[in-house]
Amino acid sequence: MTTRVPPTITTDMVRTLAVNESVCVRPVLRRVTDRATGATTTVAIPCGSTRESRCPACATKARWLRMTQCAEGWHRDDEPEEPADLESDLEESVDDNEDQADGEDDDDEEGDDDADSDEKQRRVRSTRHRQDVSDLPRVPVQNHTVGRTFTAPSGVKYRPSMFVTLTLPSYGKVIPGRGVPVHPDRYDYRRAALDALHFPKLVDRWVQNLRRGAGYKVQHFSAVEPQRRLAPHLHAALRGAIPRATVKAVTKGTYLHLWWPPFDLDVYVDRLPIWDRDENTYRDPDTGLPLQTWRQALDRLDEDPDAQPAHAMRFGTQVDIKGIDGGSPDADRAVRYLTKYLTKAVGETYTDPEGEHVDAAYEAHIDRLHHELAYLPCSPECANWLRFGVQPKNPGPGLVPGYCASKAHDRDHLGLGGRRVLVSRKWSGKTLTEHRADRAAVVRQVLQAAGIDAPEADRLSVDVLHEDGQPRFVWDDLPVTGADYTEVLVASVMERRRWRAQYDTAKQAALERDGPPVDNRSATTNDTAPDAA
Repeated sequence: MTTRVPPTITTDMVRTLAVNESVCVRPVLRRVTDRATGATTTVAIPCGSTRESRCPACATKARWLRMTQCAEGWHRDDEPEEPADLESDLEESVDDNEDQADGEDDDDEEGDDDADSDEKQRRVRSTRHRQDVSDLPRVPVQNHTVGRTFTAPSGVKYRPSMFVTLTLPSYGKVIPGRGVPVHPDRYDYRRAALDALHFPKLVDRWVQNLRRGAGYKVQHFSAVEPQRRLAPHLHAALRGAIPRATVKAVTKGTYLHLWWPPFDLDVYVDRLPIWDRDENTYRDPDTGLPLQTWRQALDRLDEDPDAQPAHAMRFGTQVDIKGIDGGSPDADRAVRYLTKYLTKAVGETYTDPEGEHVDAAYEAHIDRLHHELAYLPCSPECANWLRFGVQPKNPGPGLVPGYCASKAHDRDHLGLGGRRVLVSRKWSGKTLTEHRADRAAVVRQVLQAAGIDAPEADRLSVDVLHEDGQPRFVWDDLPVTGADYTEVLVASVMERRRWRAQYDTAKQAALERDGPPVDNRSATTNDTAPDAA
């Protein structure tokens, strides 16, 4: 699928052309061999990146997909089914070992990932509510996800939903409009870093408390984004209308206690523990004694009656609540705003991607937060536990503090290493894969109605079997560099132009045949992606 490119056409020119044509600029070139016939086909596969700085076309497509997912689930008036394949559409898990939980998790919440089943039964924290936190509202929870229907005096019925924004507390005074601390030496970077690392857990606790306070299984589509000061905040689309007083009471009464071993004292800085391959344990480099294991550290925590949580966090006082009606311009604007920054890394959200206007003070602010995140533990398996004299859970050779593999420690992510989108299981009743398939089906139907053969997405699938029961098609990745890169991109641009022309012709034929369609879709649905098939 390559096209000869004149030597006067540079790589930068071709890349700019690909960006303008919404074509992937980081394609994976794969050779497909048909074991039945021996024929080979070369296919350029989009990289699928969600980062605009890496691939604008793929990132834009990913954002449109999230917008479609958000719009389809927000104002539903019927109960969606739970998706069969939940791997790509789960809420972040929440730790059941927190002392705020006073009952079983809702049936659509994940369990505890951080404890074995027997250990989870054993490690139960007090369920007493903190005295300095307001009581949480509680009503019997009904088994439905759709909100109430209201009737106006005119007799018109409507079913509103909500758009809620939650923030974190202050870590120090910042310069308005710039997000830079007024006094960097007084800014609490440690607490800011820990809050960023564990923000999704606090969100999950808030959702659980909200369901208990609202009286039904509230479904949400939430986007985690950084404020200019780099603290994460939450934009949440909630299905159904909940009294504002209830939302504010739940937010005020929600908190997170992190019951981990203490990590406020550096033990190994200039020297590192040594891995004992025979005993599968880390030892002190001076004494040779084994470091306490993760389980032993938790045992000590359980045995200490005066133990305090390693970190405690709550939401800030600012809570923004808006009522949203389905099908309104406000709903479309909210969906676009909700997904506005999903294609940007945390560290680049408010910086100049071209590097022409660098704010040195802001870059220094990012560096200080990144430095704090470098050595804080992000999970029980984090290599940074060795710095504090504790072996991480499930240890292995080669762990070095400051070099945890989690993206949460990267300068780009600044603590938010997990999903930037948190979606309830019964939000739209579909996974992202099913949303992609829906879009491809629409395109395919339009093309077929006009007599145009649509490409079958699964015709070269590994699910197609040969007579020996093994996959009929074998895929091999090929390097895409140098002149091959420009040829592949030009070929992809030409292919997309051909698909777009076919799709526009098919739509015009449908318009002449059937007249203007009745479009009940949200304006957020992308209708400019004929390559979806």
